[in-house]
Amino acid sequence: MTTIDLGYRPRQWQKACHQQRKRFTVLALHRRAGKTELALRELLDKALRFTQDLGLFFYVAPQLKQSKAIAWSRLKQIVAPLALHGLAEINESELWVKLPRNGAVIRIYGADNPDAMRGVRLDGVVLDEVAQMDPTVWDDVIQPALSDRLGWALFIGTPHGVNLFSELYFSAMGGKPDWFAARYTVYDTEALDTAEVERLRGEMNETSFAREYLCDFAAAGDDQLISLADVEEAARRHLQPTDYEWAPRILGVDPARFGDDRSAIVRRQGRMAWPPTTYAKLDNMTLAAHVVEEIRTWRPDAVFIDEGNGGGVIDRLRQLGHNVIGVHFGGKASRPRYQNKRTEMWFEMRDWLQVGGVLPPSVALKQDLAAPTYSFTSATDVYALEPKDKIKERIKRSPDLGDALALTFAHPVHRDARVEMLAAHGIHVDTGVDGALDYDPLACF
Repeated sequence: MTTIDLGYRPRQWQKACHQQRKRFTVLALHRRAGKTELALRELLDKALRFTQDLGLFFYVAPQLKQSKAIAWSRLKQIVAPLALHGLAEINESELWVKLPRNGAVIRIYGADNPDAMRGVRLDGVVLDEVAQMDPTVWDDVIQPALSDRLGWALFIGTPHGVNLFSELYFSAMGGKPDWFAARYTVYDTEALDTAEVERLRGEMNETSFAREYLCDFAAAGDDQLISLADVEEAARRHLQPTDYEWAPRILGVDPARFGDDRSAIVRRQGRMAWPPTTYAKLDNMTLAAHVVEEIRTWRPDAVFIDEGNGGGVIDRLRQLGHNVIGVHFGGKASRPRYQNKRTEMWFEMRDWLQVGGVLPPSVALKQDLAAPTYSFTSATDVYALEPKDKIKERIKRSPDLGDALALTFAHPVHRDARVEMLAAHGIHVDTGVDGALDYDPLACF
């Protein structure tokens, strides 16, 4: 029996990845770590060992030209010794390698043409640089193709804000069955010369180095409004009821617009926010009924609803006698430094988070909050939040939960009734000179 050496000498971290992987494995790796080499070796190993008929394995990069430049050239080099012995066939025009002994095929694709991958039965796939991919490639194309024979997937990449890669990583870290996640920094892999690492650390800004070489998902981009670090810190805080029960109860309602958008309802009282309630594909009357139930059971001091999509909900609630307030996201902000009301609410919410706001352990809410970027208008230095539609284009979902929480910062809320109620129970609250205790996220909790 002829033994063919394919020349793979994995580093310790690569060995660990090969050994620890599960059906779905998410690996956060720094730049130049050797992640593509790891991925191609994993594909080839699984294809060589495959025992069922017509095994099919994909390598997918964000663009086909990337796959050809990075993976295809290297894959041909790796399998060249097999091809010399008639154990591999290479098709240059179709970008595939076939293993004649078991008929398994490895193919190279780009996520920029997902239709080319539809309609197949897939046994294993590598998705490289997942942060740059349209999430529908995984959700609508790849994942269904793995179902027939319980195929596997390996996701590899470097953190780059909130996107499919960050969602998969944190979801896998949460202990989902059949999922595994790991993170390897430049100090874990020893893939780069030590002197070069120190040069990079000295010349790059701290955030960029943390993101690119320490694989820090919490390292915010320069234009990211709310960092994952701030979000995670807020989710770790704890409050006693006495820390917030004197504050007004505020309900934020963001009705869905269309398609996969979610209607979201969020409760907030002072520094405390509770888990959001979400609904899919609800008509206005049904959503209004849910809001009525929230009003009946929680008795909020104010209810703010996005009137851009919730006009029917607002009308129905007012018809039923509830005093709700419509908020126009694109309307004029209270302060001229913000382009519109939505920008102002999100900035106030960011300030609330940074000075002590507490978030529930909701992965979806945390990811929504860390999604938007912001900019300055060129002429006036006015803050402008990334539009909702642009966020959806980038992360392929609407930040509905984040908008619902932001709505609770639409206007100051008076707390006279709550102060009186607490006073009746012997609890004194300093109401200030006017006795109203308007909510101010920077000064008043």
